[in-house]
Parts: sequence; structure tokens; C-alpha cells
Amino acid sequence: MHPETTPSTSQTDVRMTDEQATAEARRIIAEAYQPAPEMPTAYRDPSPLPAYGSTPPVPQPDRRIVPAWAAGTAVAGIGVGAACVGVGCGVWLACQGFAAVSLTSVLFVTLPIAALAAVVAAIGTALRSLKATRTETHHHYTGPVNQENTTSHTRGVFARNTNR
Repeated sequence: MHPETTPSTSQTDVRMTDEQATAEARRIIAEAYQPAPEMPTAYRDPSPLPAYGSTPPVPQPDRRIVPAWAAGTAVAGIGVGAACVGVGCGVWLACQGFAAVSLTSVLFVTLPIAALAAVVAAIGTALRSLKATRTETHHHYTGPVNQENTTSHTRGVFARNTNR
């Protein structure tokens, strides 16, 4: 606060004049609307990045997140859905010429076709996954090899492991 506007204990019964009150109000409003000092919130380094560092490049093998059988199943599902829509529309258009058929009846006609297609896709997926599980793994070691068998027992309400 400013010393000329700070009330003192001896001037408690003295009132401000209109000019003093107007000046004090203008000062308070000017302080309230004064812009805050600008502080940087981020810094961007303008120096150019090096083309490469001291570390040699490392090969990065391509690892798919989705297995191939899952992608194949998804594609088969999309194909089955598109086929069912096409067959359903064809049946609906054919039935339009014979009689006024409701959409519900057309769906009941195409439901067995969709079920058969879903079963065929499921069987194909199961056969493909069975074929993929028959893989042989060969381990070739050089030098002395130690093989340790560890047994683990978990007991109690709170898990307490004992490894031997």
C-alpha cells in the first residue's frame, strides 16, 4: 500500500474527500488491470539437431501387434458380413417381385446363411490355429550348461512364496 493512502490509527474518524476517493479508486482499478509480468512457459532450442549421434544405427525388426490369424479372421468376418448383406438384399429384391415381404421375413430367410458362413469361418480359424501350434523349437548351446529345477509353494491368506 502507499503511505499516503494507508490509514493510520490517529485518522480513523477523518473521511476522504470525493477527489481523494476518486484517485484511490483509479489507483486500485489500475493495479487490478495491470498486465502480469510475462514469464516464459516453454523454451525451444534453436540449434540444429545432429544428423546422427555417436551410436551406430540398430536394426529394428518388424513386430506385428496383431497376429496373422487374428487379422485373417477379421478379414473373413468382414467378408462374411458383406456376403450376408448382399445375399439378403438379393433375396429381398427377389421377394419384392413375388409379394409384399417385410424386412423381418427377409432377415429370417438370410439368418441360416449367415450362421453357416460364421460356422465355416470359425472352423477355418480353428484349423489354421491347430496347424500353427505344431512348431518345433531346437536349442543349441555351446559351453557348460546348468539346468536347475525350481519348485514353488504358495501358502496362506496372504501369498507367501517359498522357492526351493
